[in-house]
Amino acid sequence: MRPLFLLTHEFWPRRGGIATYCEEMARAAALAADGRGVEVWAPALRPGEPERAGWPFAVRRLPLRGTHDLGCRLAMARFLVSERRRLRRALVHLAEPGPMLAAMLLQPWRTFCPQRMILTFHGSEVLKFHADPVIRLLARRLIRRAWRVSTLTQYARRLLCECFPEAAGKVVLAPGALRSGWEAAGQDGEPGGEGERSSAAASPDGRRRVVLTVGRLHPRKGQAQTLAALAALPEAWRRRVEYRMAGTTNRPGYEAELREAARRAEAEGLAVRFLGDVPDGELGAAYAEADIFALTSVEHGHSVEGFGLVYLEASAHGLPVVAHAIGGVAEAVRDGETGLLVRPGPGSGETLTEAFARLLGDAALRRRLGAAGRAWARKNAWADSARVLYGEDLD
Repeated sequence: MRPLFLLTHEFWPRRGGIATYCEEMARAAALAADGRGVEVWAPALRPGEPERAGWPFAVRRLPLRGTHDLGCRLAMARFLVSERRRLRRALVHLAEPGPMLAAMLLQPWRTFCPQRMILTFHGSEVLKFHADPVIRLLARRLIRRAWRVSTLTQYARRLLCECFPEAAGKVVLAPGALRSGWEAAGQDGEPGGEGERSSAAASPDGRRRVVLTVGRLHPRKGQAQTLAALAALPEAWRRRVEYRMAGTTNRPGYEAELREAARRAEAEGLAVRFLGDVPDGELGAAYAEADIFALTSVEHGHSVEGFGLVYLEASAHGLPVVAHAIGGVAEAVRDGETGLLVRPGPGSGETLTEAFARLLGDAALRRRLGAAGRAWARKNAWADSARVLYGEDLD
C-alpha cells in the first residue's frame, strides 16, 4: 500500500462535519489497510489536553491553531516542505480548505509534489475560492495537478464543476455517513419517546414537545429562523412546545440576538433552552428527549450547507427533520420521506411555521418520517467512500 497522509486543520477534539469526515475517512482507510501506512496531520492540542487513545492510524500534531488564516497556512506549508521527500512517494489527501490553501502557497516553487494528491471540497470553499481572483487562479492550478477530486454531494460536485471546470474529469462522489460507534456510545435510543409523549402532550398540563437543533450557534445554521417560526405558532401550540439549541459559538453577538429573541418568545409562551456544548457521548440523550429535529440553514455570504452529517444523525435516532432546501441538504433529508423541506425566500417564515405545525399536530406523520429516516441514515458507509476515494491504494 502506498502511504496515505490525510491533512486537515479541523480534527478531534474540534467537532463539526469536517472534523468528523477527516476522522472517519482515516479510520476507514486504516481498517482496510490493517492499520498500516495511514497518518493524519492535525492541529496541536491545547496545553494539558491528552490525545485520544485508540486511533487505528497515526496522528501527527502540528503547531497550528486550526484556522485558515495566513499564519496557519504558512505553518502547514513549512511542514509540507520539510516532509517533501516522504510525500513524493505517498498519497496525500488535502481533506478540507486549510491544507489546500497551504499547498497553493508552494505552487510557484514546486516543492510540494506528492505522487498522488486528492482534494476534497465540501461546498462553501468552492464559492470562497472562486470569489477571490488570486485564489481562483491558484485553485485551478491545484485541481489540474490533483490525481482525484471528491465531494460529499451531487450539489457540491455540480457547484465545483461550474466554478472550476478543470475538476470535471477527476471528481468522484464519496458521501458521508454516520459516525463510527455512535450506537455503542448509547445513541441508538427510541425515536423521540413518542409513546410516552403522545398522551402527555394532549393535555394542557402535559409535557411539551421538544424541537431540537444541534450545531454551532452561527447565522448560517438558522437558529434564528427556527426560533422565529416556532414563536409564530398559534398560542395554544406555543405553550406546548420547547425549543432546545445544542452548540456553542464564537459569535457572541449572534448568541446575544438569539437570547433576546428567546426572551421575547418565552413571554409569549414558547419555552426555549440553550444547552451549550453537549459532548458526543451525551447527544444520544438529547436526541431521545426530542420529538422533531430542526436545522434550517441559510446562505450566509459565501457560506452554504454542503451536506450536514447531523441530519443523518438525527434521522438515525428516528427524528423527523425540518430543514431549508438549500445547498446539499436535500441529499441528507428526503422531502416528505424523512422530513419536511422549506425553500427559503420571501414568505418562507410562514411556510416554515406551517411545517412545524403539521408535524406537531400529526403523531402518525412524525412516526412515519422518523422510521424512514432510520433506514435512510444507514444507506452510506465510510468504508465505501474510502474505497471510492483511495481505490487500489487500500490494497
